[in-house]
Formats: sequence, structure tokens, C-alpha cells
Amino acid sequence: MALLDKHKILETNATLLLVFSFLVVTIGGIVQIAPLFWLENTIEKVDGMRPYTPLELEGREIYLREGCYVCHSQMIRPMRDEVERYGHYSLAAESMYDHPFQWGSKRTGPDLARVGGRYSDDWHVQHFRNPQSVVPESVMPKYGFLEQRMLDGRYVGDLLATHAMIGVPYDDAMLENAKADFMAQADPDSDYDGLLERYGDRVNVRNFDGQPGVSEADALIAYMQMLGTLVDFSTFTPDASR
Repeated sequence: MALLDKHKILETNATLLLVFSFLVVTIGGIVQIAPLFWLENTIEKVDGMRPYTPLELEGREIYLREGCYVCHSQMIRPMRDEVERYGHYSLAAESMYDHPFQWGSKRTGPDLARVGGRYSDDWHVQHFRNPQSVVPESVMPKYGFLEQRMLDGRYVGDLLATHAMIGVPYDDAMLENAKADFMAQADPDSDYDGLLERYGDRVNVRNFDGQPGVSEADALIAYMQMLGTLVDFSTFTPDASR
């Protein structure tokens, strides 16, 4: 009863209720926000991770624009059924350059964290044109229009620069050559040595949608084909000290 009486004091005194509510919210906010200042110390570094190429980053923007994240997560949880179906559980480091990250638990379609390399480019093209032709039970809408929307990379340098401002390690060479790298990745006949030098040899260089020019379909497929492919899990060993 004594405790209830003390609680009644707060309920009947607006000023005290405001003060104690403020204290509770402040403490809760500190507990949640303070760890973010040490975020780099909580992400285990893994070999193979790199920033997105200009074409992949543009594809990711299209992925977000079309709301693909509403039906597809990019988070494989460390449970047997998840790992056996999708592959190695997701690492925080794999999303370190994502703004915003694509983790989540809502799935209407399959998780896409490791979709890279699982299907051919032609499969993706057909899937965008008519999802039900390759997955009959799919409720995904058609995205064939992506092949008709052409990209010239005009603003991709600004996109990289924006991400660099919030911590993605794009250096001066990457920013200066953003448009050239954007065009080169979708053209296997181009001089793409500079692209590989800047981003490493795990970059897919090809005409993704099979059509002339660089389309939104090229960009989106380039993004999807690299998801989950950067870390070599055959040699990866978790840091036991964490």
C-alpha cells in the first residue's frame, strides 16, 4: 500500500509526473543512443567487404525506390532452418555501408541477403518482366518497365559523394571516376581495368539485361548479383573474443 500511495503522489502532481517522465525518457534514450558512438567497435571486420560500385549503388537506390524491402529482408538469422535455406547467417559488417540497412523479419518473398550468383542474369530479367513465369506462386508485380528506363550516370558522382559524407570510404579516385565506372561495369567491351583496380576483382562486369545501353534493370541486377558474394565463408572464422 505504501508503494501505491507514493505512486499516487506522482499521478496527482502534474509537475512531478513531468519531471519523472523526463528522467525515464532521458535514461532510456542514453541507453539506446550512447552505444551508437562506439558502433565501429561493435562491427567485426571481415575480409572482402568494399563499398558498392556506382552501378550497384544506383541499383540499390532503385531497389529502395520500388519498395523491394517491403517483401524481402536481407537478414539471415543464426537458426538451422534459416542457414540451410539461405546460407551463412548475416554479419553486421555486410551492412556497414548500407544507408539504410535492409535487415528485417518481414518476408512475403525469400530473403535476398545471399541471392548473388544464385540465378542467371536472364532469370532475373524474366523475373522482372513476369515473376509468375518463373515462380508461379509469386505475388510480385511486374517490373519489365525497368528495361525501358535508361541511365546515363549523370548524377551518380553526387550519389557517391553523399554516401562519402556519412562515412562510406569512397576516395577521390572513386568520386572522380564515378560516371566512367558506372558505364564500364555494364559494358564488357569497355576499358574496365580502373574499375577493378578501385573496387577489387569481385566486381561483375557484363551487360546484365542483354540490351544496348545502361538501363535501370542493369543497375538493379548488378546490385542483386553482388549481394552476399563479397565474404568468403569457406575461410571465414568468427572472432571468438567478441
